[in-house]
Amino acid sequence: MVYEEIAETTIKIDSFTFAPQRVSVNAGTTVTWHNEHDNPHILASKPAFFKSSTLNADDKFSFKFSAPGTYAYYCALDPQMIGTIVVRPATRTAPR
Repeated sequence: MVYEEIAETTIKIDSFTFAPQRVSVNAGTTVTWHNEHDNPHILASKPAFFKSSTLNADDKFSFKFSAPGTYAYYCALDPQMIGTIVVRPATRTAPR
């Protein structure tokens, strides 16, 4: 039997930045953005793989990255805010 490692990663939105700005994860990982800023933000990827609704203070948006690749994203309200998700092929481990 083969099991796929599933993980979660959180990116903080604060002071018009994403922290961390670049994240590397395995395929199958869910990335959650948490708006810790007073201003609203809307996340959008280039090309359009995902787009959040308006994230007000303390709101969250999650997206599961299934396919390997590099995903650039930005804030549609503040386009100077940019980030990158690098998705590696999923790792597989057998139970012990």
